[in-house]
Amino acid sequence: MTFFQDVFSVFKKRELVFQQSYKESDDIYSFLFEKEHNVTWKAGQYGLFSITHKKVKNPTKPFSIASAPTENVIKITTRISNNPSDFKKAMLELKPGVKVKMSGPVGAFTLQEQKPSLLIAGGIGITPFRSILTQLEAEKNGDDKHIHLLYLDSKKSYLFKDELDAIANRASIHVTYLDSQDSLHQEIDQFAASHQNNGVYFIAGPKSMVESISTYLKNKHISKRNIKKDTFFGY
Repeated sequence: MTFFQDVFSVFKKRELVFQQSYKESDDIYSFLFEKEHNVTWKAGQYGLFSITHKKVKNPTKPFSIASAPTENVIKITTRISNNPSDFKKAMLELKPGVKVKMSGPVGAFTLQEQKPSLLIAGGIGITPFRSILTQLEAEKNGDDKHIHLLYLDSKKSYLFKDELDAIANRASIHVTYLDSQDSLHQEIDQFAASHQNNGVYFIAGPKSMVESISTYLKNKHISKRNIKKDTFFGY
């Protein structure tokens, strides 16, 4: 997607009808919205979602779309603590049929090349990768790619694990579950050694994690143009 297409998409707003929400784990919730026939996106992109059913401070927040374009729903998944923000309280109060607004989707966190790709997810940062891998599975389009997902989660909760395992049965897509930074670095080193300057690195997760891994890659002489980042902020 070009810069101008991205800018245009930001200003394109549409209303989404809420269907349901449910817990994925202790503090992770998924929210499902109806997908109209003219709504599309590239796997890995995010939308700007706006609360309209009640007044909250800063009513618009970005969320990666966890569902794939081929799925019949728009899904966002987020962490909600025991003391949630007003925005997330409003999300939990959504009832079926209530509408929210979405601008976009936008973003360049998408697979566009045939190069070997290392996907590095930290915690809730798995959401854009669920979209990407689910789309590849639906299109049967991953067989000519070498894709390795490293999923780091110190709590070992591993969202979407059953779905990811099913997708990883394909020979060209691998998933490795990790719970420590050291093991993550070892996996990165192995991938870098195998693919040298030919690999593309995608990092999604909390800001500290994304910055740490990005710095680690640069110290390993990975070119900046081969590092793509999707930073998740708490709100």
